[in-house]
Amino acid sequence: MIGIDGGTEGLRAHVFDLAGRSRGVGKCGYETRFPEPSHAEQNPDDWWHAAGIAVHEAIANAGISPDQITALACDTTSCTVVALDANGRPLRPCLLWMDVRAHREAADVAACGDPALRLNGGGRGPVSPEWMIPKALWLKRNQPDLWAQAAMVGEYQDYLTLRLTGLWTGSLNNATMRWHYQTQHGGWPASMLARLDLSDLLQRWPATLVPAGQIIGPLTADAAHHLGLNAGTPVVQGGADAFIGMIGLGVTAPGDLALITGSSHLQLGIAERSVHEAGTWGTYMDCVYPDRPVIEGGQTSTGSVIAWFKRHFAEHTDFDTLNALAAALPPGPKACSPSTTSRATAPPTPTRSPVARSRGCRSNTPPPMSTAP
Repeated sequence: MIGIDGGTEGLRAHVFDLAGRSRGVGKCGYETRFPEPSHAEQNPDDWWHAAGIAVHEAIANAGISPDQITALACDTTSCTVVALDANGRPLRPCLLWMDVRAHREAADVAACGDPALRLNGGGRGPVSPEWMIPKALWLKRNQPDLWAQAAMVGEYQDYLTLRLTGLWTGSLNNATMRWHYQTQHGGWPASMLARLDLSDLLQRWPATLVPAGQIIGPLTADAAHHLGLNAGTPVVQGGADAFIGMIGLGVTAPGDLALITGSSHLQLGIAERSVHEAGTWGTYMDCVYPDRPVIEGGQTSTGSVIAWFKRHFAEHTDFDTLNALAAALPPGPKACSPSTTSRATAPPTPTRSPVARSRGCRSNTPPPMSTAP
C-alpha cells in the first residue's frame, strides 16, 4: 500500500506492507510564497509534481513492482483552499492553511448568529480565518471575476483526489471540522451560507463526501502514468493530516488524546459525548470514526515559526547546529529580550490575528554563523 502525506513544506510517500511497516519512502519539497503580510500561498500544480517524484522514489526504495501495490490513500494539510475551473485547473494559488487574510470575513461569520456556530465555542467563537467559509467569502468579495469562473472550491485533499480519480469528491473528515458540515444537524451549513450571501458556494463544493477509509474510485490511466502505478488501483479516502494521524497513534476510545507535532501543534481527543462549550473547538461528530466526537485544541505557530526563522536568519545553518546553539543558551529571559528599537519585518503568518504586530526580538547572543563553504 502507498500512503501520501501532503504537508506544509513538501510531500512524502511511503510504501507500507500489510503489517504497517514502512518499506520505502520518497519525498519532494515545494515552495510557499508570502506575497503580503497574512497571506500564504502554494501552487497546486507543485503538489501534483511532487506526488509523481515522491511515489516513484518510494517504489524504487522499496524494491517492489507496481503490481504489488493494492491501494493508496492520501492525507493533506487542511483549510488549504483551492479554486478550480470546470476542467479542474487551478485559477489561482491556493490559500494555504496558515493564510489568515480572511480575518474580516471570519468576524462576519462569527457574527452571523447561525446555529452551525455551535462548533466554535458553542456559538461564542472564535471563528478562525483559516477555515473554509471565511476564505471562500474572501475570494468572492475580493476576486469576483475569479469567483465567477470557479466551478469547484475545495481543499488540497479534494484537488489531489480529483487528479488521482477524475472525481470531484470531498472528504467528510475535512468538511466536518473546517466547513461547518455537521452530520447530526442537517449536514451542509446552508442557512449560514445564506446569511453570508454565499449560497453559491454550495454548488462549487463537492456534492459527495466520502469518510476516511472508504474507496473513492480507481486510479485513472493518466494518474497511474504520472505516479508509476497501475491504472485501476483503488484510491482510498484520507483527510486532514493531523486527524488521520489519530488512527496511526491508536487514539480510538473516549479519553484518548493525540499530540500531533509539525508545522503546527494539535491536541485531538475522543470525547464521550458531543461538547459545544466556550473555550472548545468541536466536537466534530463522525470526523474520524463513525459516531465518535472529536474535540480539538492546538497552537498554530510552532514548527512553521522555526522554519520561518531558519529561512530568514539561518538559511545555511542546519537544524542540528541550530539545536546545539539553542541548547547552549541559558534558560530564562536574558537570552532573548523584547526590543523597542526594531520591528519584525517578516509576515505575521501564521497567526489568527493579522492585525497584530510584533515589536521585534533582540538576542543577547550573536546570531549563528553560516556553515556554508
